[in-house]
Amino acid sequence: MDETLGTALRRWRDRLSPLDVGRTPRSGRRAVGLRREELAELAGLSVDYVVRLEQGRATSPSAQVVASLARALPLQPMERDYAYRLAGLLPPQEGTISTHVPAGVQRMLARLRDFPVGVFSADWTLLSWTPAWVVLLGDPGARPPAERNLLRAVFATGPAGLAAWPVLQDGDALRPALVADLRTALVDHPRDRGLIDLVDELRSTSAAFARLWDEGAVGPHVSARKTVVHPEVGELTCDCDVLTVPGSDIRLIVYTVAAGSADAEKLEFLRVTNGVHADGSPPSGPGLSSRP
Repeated sequence: MDETLGTALRRWRDRLSPLDVGRTPRSGRRAVGLRREELAELAGLSVDYVVRLEQGRATSPSAQVVASLARALPLQPMERDYAYRLAGLLPPQEGTISTHVPAGVQRMLARLRDFPVGVFSADWTLLSWTPAWVVLLGDPGARPPAERNLLRAVFATGPAGLAAWPVLQDGDALRPALVADLRTALVDHPRDRGLIDLVDELRSTSAAFARLWDEGAVGPHVSARKTVVHPEVGELTCDCDVLTVPGSDIRLIVYTVAAGSADAEKLEFLRVTNGVHADGSPPSGPGLSSRP
């Protein structure tokens, strides 16, 4: 009998323990592997939708949903492509941006829960984040995927989408660096329709982006210094560094503060009061897709 997406999801879920995804097992736990509720939270989906997928009652998940499940489980590249095929979809093709977060990176994020860390794709869309990212910048899971793109947030005429409150830049180096980085991504992924559409959209909606794009700069965005204006603790200044993963298109944005500083005390206050230290469950689970 041919395998279905539902049976594959159950098999992949059963092989994981809560520790594999940064959760602390609760005493008296009987279930083997991840519970459906845990997978749903990690993938940013409703529990009912995960149940319907596993039971074969939801038969046409979007590519976005499959990508989110692949990150949450976490699947190796060949397993991820297999999941796409079981869903009746073509796997991501060469020349297009990958949203796959390697298993090693996911395990590292699970152990860096006290640090604000976000994982971004090559077009600067936020894919996953730590609980400390949520307490510092707000919950990205409350926003639709389109509002989780850093370029849209930086060049938007309306409210920024990546933070629930203002984030001030130290100087004006971020915008040209992001545009140069995006141009590099377009060279690496010339057939990615979403990336092409993003460039066209920003050129038509932002004069600042259009001017920087036409200047033709190419190069990576590396680091910055930012001040988060948090509603609970006021201004909190952080160093923001960009870490790349060899062999992958993703990059990690890591916020750090000087040890023993007033900013460190503010960040620790936010972590403790929002329960980041309390157990293995984040205040809001990471996920790419909105809840079906």
